[in-house]
Parts: sequence; structure tokens; C-alpha cells
Amino acid sequence: MLSRFRQLFAQVDMTVGKPWEKIVAFTIPMLIGNIAQQLYNTVDSIVVGKYVGDNALAAVGSASPMLNLLLVLFVGISMGASIMVSQYFGSKDRENLSRTIGSSITLTAAASLFLMVFCSMIIRPVLHMLNTPDTILDWCASYLFILLMGISGLAYYNILCGILRGLGDSLSALVYLLIATVINIILDVWFVAGLGMGVAGVALATVIAQMISAILCMLKLRKMTDLFDLKLKYIKPHRENMLTVLRLGLPSGATQAIFSLAMVVVQSLTNSFGEMVIAANVIIMRVDGFAMMPNFSFGTAMTTYAGQNVGARQPDRVKQGAKQGTLIAAGTSAVITALILLFGRHLMAIFTDTTELVILSANMMSILAAGYIAMAVTQSLSGVMRGAGDTVTPMWISMVTTVVIRVPLAYGIAWFTRTPQLPQGRYESIWISLLISWVLGAVLTAFFYKLGGWKKKVLNQ
Repeated sequence: MLSRFRQLFAQVDMTVGKPWEKIVAFTIPMLIGNIAQQLYNTVDSIVVGKYVGDNALAAVGSASPMLNLLLVLFVGISMGASIMVSQYFGSKDRENLSRTIGSSITLTAAASLFLMVFCSMIIRPVLHMLNTPDTILDWCASYLFILLMGISGLAYYNILCGILRGLGDSLSALVYLLIATVINIILDVWFVAGLGMGVAGVALATVIAQMISAILCMLKLRKMTDLFDLKLKYIKPHRENMLTVLRLGLPSGATQAIFSLAMVVVQSLTNSFGEMVIAANVIIMRVDGFAMMPNFSFGTAMTTYAGQNVGARQPDRVKQGAKQGTLIAAGTSAVITALILLFGRHLMAIFTDTTELVILSANMMSILAAGYIAMAVTQSLSGVMRGAGDTVTPMWISMVTTVVIRVPLAYGIAWFTRTPQLPQGRYESIWISLLISWVLGAVLTAFFYKLGGWKKKVLNQ
């Protein structure tokens, strides 16, 4: 019994066995973990929506795009580390594996300090620039400031999880995250409903919970001495490894930055429609976060799968897994789309008791529903390309679909649908533009995957 329990927490070698079985087995605990992580923001929204009010709910949601933009550097470090770790694990290169992990820890410390000091000073000017309503501006600012003060917990959790996944261990991070999620929920209710701390209370609860999950991940890595060495000489800055982490990771970080920046720009449009549409957008994005989790999970699994197999020099196995993983991801998203269409209003009612807000959110969510199938294709095939070391192509696709298509389309539809009754245009423009960008992204990703340029990006080839 003890040996079986230990096997659950062992790293997974994805270079052997049936591809689809390895991908699904790796994805399931990661999916549960991603859902648990999404609960951080969702519980925040539910608690402030129920105990403080719709304006507090709008404040938390308005702060999210700006926070995501500030976190793009960590996304890049995490992706670069995960790609390198999976390839060095697949090729059994202990020295480079150790240097990569140590360099990632050092980079994370530097990035955390920068965000904590610099970005906390620009919160209010940016919120004013985004036309954040005065009724929620103070709440937005305090929420962001507290999260930035505790940014190292979120940063290290994401980077260390990326390392664990590159080693084929998606279960340990799940267990640690579930523990932290329970703590987060308890603290949310205590700080807000019990102590009356409002929006600041949910931010503080999130910071504490994230720090706990990061500490648990670090303790796990320190025990994995059979795979790599976590000694001082590896944690000291190593120029070559750090540059490679950044070279591989920054395009992914830029992809997230592009997406987050577009969200910030569109948030300005959303704000122009008033508090009701802002609150509806918050609810939609929270449900969207859960609906998108399978796609993100399969995408990350495909990155690890491709990384390990290109490291082991098994290109045919990479193609086989790419096909099987994408089909499973698309099927999963089709089921989710059906559930959203059937139970949309019930999902929205979890967040608010305002009937008008429930109906508005459900109607807008139905616009996005079919787009999740398209995103399944995008995330899975992009994951394969990233795992092979091609992080630039997904970045350009994201740039085109988000900057060139999504943002102008959102503002364009709003502009051309203006009437005396709707001086800002139709608010549906926010979600129609997003759906179109998702579909075009899937088409472009499939096209560039077929071209096969990603096959030439393998490390040490």
C-alpha cells in the first residue's frame, strides 16, 4: 500500500506507453489543480458579491486584467523552465536539469522584487487611465496593492509547478494546491463575513494561501535528489541557463502580455458600459476560467509530453500524441459547451442574487460557448510547439488574433451599433469579438502546426 501511494507522487515518464493514456493520466490531476487555482478568484468574487455587493464584485473583476498583465514575466519563466526541464528530463541530462531549476529560482526572486517595488507605485494612475469608475476605484487599488505585496507566493507557486510538471509530476502540485484552496476559502469567509474587511480581506486570504502552496512545492523539490541537485552552486546565477529560460519563456510571457494588455484595453470599453456590464463581465470571466481549464490543462500536458519525447528523440511519438491529445481536448470542450448552454443561468446565479445581472451574464456567456472547442485545438497544438522549443509561433498567432483582430473588432462593433438609446454601442461587442478571435486562432495554429517549423527548435539538437 505504501509503495503504491509513493508511485502516485512519482514523476511520469511520458516517453513510453500509449500516448493518450499518458496524456490523460497527466492531465487529470493538473486539471483538478487548475480548477482549484481558479477557485481563488472565484471564491473572492462569490464572497464579495454575496457579502459586500455588486460594486465590490465589479472592483475585483476590474483589477484582474491589470494583475494578469503584471504577472506575464512569471508566465515566461515558468514556461521556459518547464520546456527545458522536460527536455533535459527526457534526455537524462542531470547537470543541465539542475542548472535550469536553480536559475529559475533565482530569476523568480529578482522578478518578484521588481514587481513588488515598482508596480505597486503605478496602480492608481493606471486605474484612472482605464476609466475605472470612482465608485470602485479605491477597492480596485487596495486589492491590487495587497496582491503585489505578496506576489512572491504566486510567483514561486507557478514557477515551481512548471518545474514539477516538466519532471512529469502533476499530482504533487495538485495536493498542495487543494490544501491551500481550502485555507483560502476559510480565510475568505472569515476575513470578509466575520471581520468585515471587504475587498482587502479576499486579497489577503489569497496571498496567504498562495504562499503556503509555494512553500509546499519547494519542500517537494528538495526531496527529489534522485533526479537533480538543488545546491548553492546551481542556485547562483548561471548566464547560459538563465538566458535560455528567458529565450524560451519570454515569447510565452509576451503571449500572455498581449492577451492581458488586450483585456486591459477592452476593460476600458467594458467600463464605459457601466457597473452592471462590468459585473456581468466579471461573472462571465469567472465561469470562463473554469470552462477554459481543460484546454489549458491539455495544453500544458502536451508541452510536457512533447518536451520529454523530443528530448528522447521520438518525433513520430510526438505526432501521434498531438493527434490523440487534441481530439480528446476538443471532445471535452464540446461537453462543456453543452453544459454552459443548458445550465448557464444556474451558474450565473451562484455569483449574484440580482436577476437582471444573472440574465445578462447568461445571455453573453452563450455567445462564447462554441469558442471553447476552437480553443481546445489552439491550446493543444500550441502546447506541442512549445514543448519542442518553438514558443515564437504561438506568440505571433496570439498577437494577430488579439491585437489585430479582437481589440479593433470590439471597438468597431461598439462604434457601428451606437444609437441615441445606446450611445456607447452594444455591449455584446465585447464577447462577439472574443469568439471570432478564438476561432481564427484555432485555424492559424492548425496551419502552422502542419507546416512543421516547430520540429527544428529542439534544444541541443
